[in-house]
Amino acid sequence: MIIDLPSTTTSQVNSKLVHLREQGGATTLGRVLTLVIVTDDGAKTEDAIDAANDASREHPCRVIVVARGARKAAARLDAQIRVGGDAGASEVLVLRLYGALADAGASCVIPLLLPDAPVVAWWPFEAPARPADDPIGRLAQRRITDSAAERNPIKALEVRQKHYAEGDTDLAWTRLTLWRAVLAASLDLPPYEKVTDATVTGEADSPSTDLLAGWLAARLKVPVRRAKAANGQGIVSVALERKSGPVELLRPDGKVGTLTQPGQPARRVALQRREVRDCLSEELRRLDPDEPYEETLNALAKVVRGRTPVKTPTKAPPVADDTPVVTAATAEATLSAKDSGEGKKTSAAKKPRATSSTKQPARASKGKP
Repeated sequence: MIIDLPSTTTSQVNSKLVHLREQGGATTLGRVLTLVIVTDDGAKTEDAIDAANDASREHPCRVIVVARGARKAAARLDAQIRVGGDAGASEVLVLRLYGALADAGASCVIPLLLPDAPVVAWWPFEAPARPADDPIGRLAQRRITDSAAERNPIKALEVRQKHYAEGDTDLAWTRLTLWRAVLAASLDLPPYEKVTDATVTGEADSPSTDLLAGWLAARLKVPVRRAKAANGQGIVSVALERKSGPVELLRPDGKVGTLTQPGQPARRVALQRREVRDCLSEELRRLDPDEPYEETLNALAKVVRGRTPVKTPTKAPPVADDTPVVTAATAEATLSAKDSGEGKKTSAAKKPRATSSTKQPARASKGKP
């Protein structure tokens, strides 16, 4: 159900919400947080709302959309309330702000926040240079941006690095979860050798490629080169050099990757480019500071950038028909076991001398490449 409230006030919006709960049984009980989406009013606003609706099925919440309209218009607030099938497992309040109100979104949001519930702010497209200093950002425990969705993704990532504050995160970072899980798990396989250097290849304007290179530099403490791919989308390949030969993860088609390493059969890995709704759902699972993301941003300065584009294979190496596909669920389960310490205990029990794997594998807590 969608209810339009043109030229209204936040007090009238609150009154209408109470009326809906009394008449239709719509309730805020069980809402775990308030998600505030900040964007300019336009066609892409609905894409952000759809992603939030999908994420709300895992995290029931109140979604407040601050859609900033024309600044030259008269000051006006047009509100829209969506409940039931039009709001997923949440209730959506769309606030379209015009004139002077367009830059006063925080004052319109505060009366509509759920009491005693955490607040998460999300800028799905253009974000302020300092999200923590933004009026809406100051209300939030977590602040989610997406450097890949901005006009200049690499420049946006540099701004995120310069102005990082506890609680900040980036969906370009979240899209790396599967890559980090597979790479960390690959170092738990024989021959347990030290990684001497690494190369990450991807599109020139892919912030996820930069972040993956920074993560490897922070965790492995080895030289890392960030190369530009002459073909392919997003992250194309990762190579970890070891004495016996490289560990290589190649994804030429943006869907399925192939993991190869000496002494092991080639493995297919599900590495499809993640949807925004999946990344948003993952980010809403935690409200504490993201230390691995902060360490990765700090390590970006250590990454060596290659100037010459690298042509990568358009086809992955052949894999035996009976080789199982490593799915996203398998990779995330492996990563979860590492974070809980179970994977380390099991590996130590079976191979007491394989101590380098506990030093080299990068632990990832999160992960569009």
